[in-house]
Amino acid sequence: MNILIVEDEPVIRQELEILLKNALYEVTALKEFGQVPADILRIDPDLVLLDLNLPGESGFDICGKVRIQSDVPVIFLTSRTDSADELNGMITGGDDYITKPFYPPVLLARIAAVLKRAKKDSDRELSRLQYKGVKLHLAKGCVTFGEKSAELTKNEMKILHCLFQRQGEFVPRADMIEYLWDNQVYIDDNSLSVNVTRLRNKLGSMGLGGFIETKRGMGYRI
Repeated sequence: MNILIVEDEPVIRQELEILLKNALYEVTALKEFGQVPADILRIDPDLVLLDLNLPGESGFDICGKVRIQSDVPVIFLTSRTDSADELNGMITGGDDYITKPFYPPVLLARIAAVLKRAKKDSDRELSRLQYKGVKLHLAKGCVTFGEKSAELTKNEMKILHCLFQRQGEFVPRADMIEYLWDNQVYIDDNSLSVNVTRLRNKLGSMGLGGFIETKRGMGYRI
């Protein structure tokens, strides 16, 4: 397990590195803070310890940007004790919030709990992304069936992801349009049909011509 430390105070950063390495974690520590969100996505750790008071962007802003592209667990570290800050941390996507000075055994226990919870969520997500031998690979942007695979556009991926999340049940067209385009003011209903047709053609080339079923008045299902 690789833990990324984003802490600008050298003494605290070193203490965290020693503590985590002694607990047998792999540790990466940032020492430059000009592009923290990009660094987090590039390093792709198993968990981030993120200080709130960083030069430039706050930890809240950084977490919000990372959450657009990643579900990596984030634990905020801060000397601030305002309950509003803790709430803001949860709203921006944090998984836990620990105040300084921290008690090392408690910090390690909280890290272990967040990692355990994240693994359970990941296992559940993985099981939802496999159905009837078909696997959806979100990170790679493709779908596979046996030894065959097809690259997917963003919308094709979202259509399949929506259907995989609700395996065996019909998903109304309105729900899928909202999922794909996130309540944009106007979307041509035909746009969904066009994307589904393209997706079906790709699945058909893999021998999955009937994988997506349509029922008038009810929607789509796999």
